[in-house]
Amino acid sequence: MKLKNIILFSAATMALASCDDLFEPANENNQDISSMYKDADFARGVLDNAYLVLPYSDMPQSDLATDDAVSNDATNNYKKMATGSWAADMNPVSRWDDAFHAIQYCNLMIANADKVEWSYTDASVNQMFIDNYLGNAYALRGLHHFYALRAHAGMAEQNGEILGIPMHLEYVDANSDFNESRLTFKECYDLIMADWNKALEYLPLQYQTISDASQIPAKYSSIGADMTGYNKAFGAHHRGKIDGRIIAAFKAQLAILAASPAYSKAGACTYAEAAKLAADCLAKFGGLDNMQSDGWKIFDNTSFLNNFGATDDAPAEIIWRANINKTQSYEKDNYPPSIFGSGRVNPTQNLVDAFPMANGMPITVAGSGYDPKNPYEGRDPRLKMYILVNGATIGHNNTAINTAQDSPTLDGINKENGKSTVTGYYLRKLLRPDVNCNDDGSTFNHLQLRIRTTEIFLDYAEAANEAEGPKAKVGGAGYSAYEVIKAIRNRVGLSDIDGEDAYLDECATSKEKMRELIRNERRLELCFENNRFWDLRRWMAPLNETAKGISITTNADGSLDYKVIDVERRDYKDYMYYGPIPYLETLKWSNLQQNYGW
Repeated sequence: MKLKNIILFSAATMALASCDDLFEPANENNQDISSMYKDADFARGVLDNAYLVLPYSDMPQSDLATDDAVSNDATNNYKKMATGSWAADMNPVSRWDDAFHAIQYCNLMIANADKVEWSYTDASVNQMFIDNYLGNAYALRGLHHFYALRAHAGMAEQNGEILGIPMHLEYVDANSDFNESRLTFKECYDLIMADWNKALEYLPLQYQTISDASQIPAKYSSIGADMTGYNKAFGAHHRGKIDGRIIAAFKAQLAILAASPAYSKAGACTYAEAAKLAADCLAKFGGLDNMQSDGWKIFDNTSFLNNFGATDDAPAEIIWRANINKTQSYEKDNYPPSIFGSGRVNPTQNLVDAFPMANGMPITVAGSGYDPKNPYEGRDPRLKMYILVNGATIGHNNTAINTAQDSPTLDGINKENGKSTVTGYYLRKLLRPDVNCNDDGSTFNHLQLRIRTTEIFLDYAEAANEAEGPKAKVGGAGYSAYEVIKAIRNRVGLSDIDGEDAYLDECATSKEKMRELIRNERRLELCFENNRFWDLRRWMAPLNETAKGISITTNADGSLDYKVIDVERRDYKDYMYYGPIPYLETLKWSNLQQNYGW
């Protein structure tokens, strides 16, 4: 079942807004939990709700609370968060309510999947659907617990222990005890991994439409399953739902979080273990030899976007995605105002400066070739692919964008229209370059990526370097952190005049230098994908770097002057490496301990 065909039957029976609605239906509603037993569509709707509230965003959100981007919208909650308003009762990154509502649906499915009549006519098909939905329920329960853990785990006020969250492993009703204590971080880690391992007992490695009965797993052929029935339960039309390969990526994501400085003392996972889990995941996608050469610009591949089908085999860059989204809202929100956009996400000078020269050297290194009077030339190609700089073109007419202070267009920095850039830059990554925002009748395919293999390659590189150094092959992988970063940089063409990456080779002489390079490559490759907010915190890296911009003025001779300016000061306290438990929850439940500082 493709996600775009999900039918949400639970809207009338289960509201996400209140747990009470899960316990007792409204008076006018004559359906209860037993309704799912005879109505497979109703049962599907129960689990669909757990998919609906997954915290994946198509556009930058948490990036706006980092040194990578700011918003020109004064009401943006991430802007407020970054500038001093983050609190236990004002938390844009909270997962508490959505996660625990979703987990309730998962537990409902786990408790009842084997009671549902998925197939009235074929017992083997019925069993395969039971397994499909049980596997998805366990996987989603682990995933929602993971995101709640990432958002709310932290240092206890009383003894400095790294605590996790309460874990809900059974369906709760109105008589349940909600005054729960938080488990330790390690206990949460182990239980989440256990859920994902349980899911693997039920789910295929990948949903595939098989063409030969010999491909049916023995556990199903032994109960009489045929090819038609197997394809109905586990065929390619189910892609978009979680499978074994996606679970392998979840494990790598949780492991790198647990091994990181903010959580390592909890003892849940070592860097060596994290490297192995990342390597295990990548092996399922062909390993380093199968790194997609244009994976870094898959967002800009209009031919691919226009022709990629729901059941097509995904390219190596894609581990998990949502449906193709037909819209132009992304461009309307983020194109410059001269081409009918609102310019909401403004990349910072901080991020621009993080892109090296095309020879691979940072712009701050002597001999790099960086020219401050011509700052965007000779740079890493990812800079202009991800960020719309002064003079670059975008839109269906290839409009040149002038972001200068004295720009004659609405695109100039700090124009009084509420839509111009405040940093001197506009977003380009994730946007189609061919949209006409003045044509309300047109829509364009957009790829909603959730997990990229590049992210897992970077997880591996980080973990392997920390575990055994730049050139060690860790966790059964046939490659090292050095080789991963070399491949990532090679595919965008970074090299010196001899075709070598001398700066990478220099960094590979020490774990510390390699750490800095890996973190920077992660910043560049995953920018605007809502990763940096979480990365800075798990690394316990500096949070209060002022967001900067560029003010450009035109001289009489037509030359340009570039002046770096302060745009937005960040105001984070030291305890904010960990997020808060919601304030109202700590008022309601005496056993629910708040994190230190909140």
